Amino acid sequence: MDLPQIRINSQPALISIQTNNAQQSIQQPKATQQISQPKADVQIEKTPSKLTIDQTQAWNDMGLKSTIVAQEDAAREGYQKVMQGIARRTRQGEQLMKIENNSKPIPNQAIENGHRKQKSFNIGWIPSVFSVSTDYRPAEIDISVQVNQPIINHTPNKPVFQYQRGAVETGIRQEADLQIDFENLKFHGINYEMFI
Repeated sequence: MDLPQIRINSQPALISIQTNNAQQSIQQPKATQQISQPKADVQIEKTPSKLTIDQTQAWNDMGLKSTIVAQEDAAREGYQKVMQGIARRTRQGEQLMKIENNSKPIPNQAIENGHRKQKSFNIGWIPSVFSVSTDYRPAEIDISVQVNQPIINHTPNKPVFQYQRGAVETGIRQEADLQIDFENLKFHGINYEMFI
């Protein structure tokens, strides 16, 4: 028995999708920075040391006196001798005034005036000890420091953005298709029959 058949072959449509991802890049440049350190201002003031040595007394002890010192010593010694002479003459005059006291002033005065006193000498040092005097003034240093702060110039740099948009492309990879096929299909007309 031949049954009429309808055969349908369908092919669905296929869509193609192509995606391009978005791309983004971010760069952060380093900040621009300049640092300078000025030198400190240093001022140094120095008073030099001073050593003073006075050996005048040592020279005087050795008899090497300056003219002024020699004149002053001679004047002082002469004055002392004059005063001693006045005192001796006054004392001897008083003794002569009292000659009646049986004190024998004339022979005693003759012995005193006729003989010089013997000079006594003991151990001595020429020049004398500590006759050279020294005076030392140490140096003085005054240091003044002025600190200068560092100079910092800082410029931040903005980040650099680069962005490329993504894209989606769509298309038809395969078109839809529909095929219909008939078999054993007859058309019955008036007094005839026909295969379709």
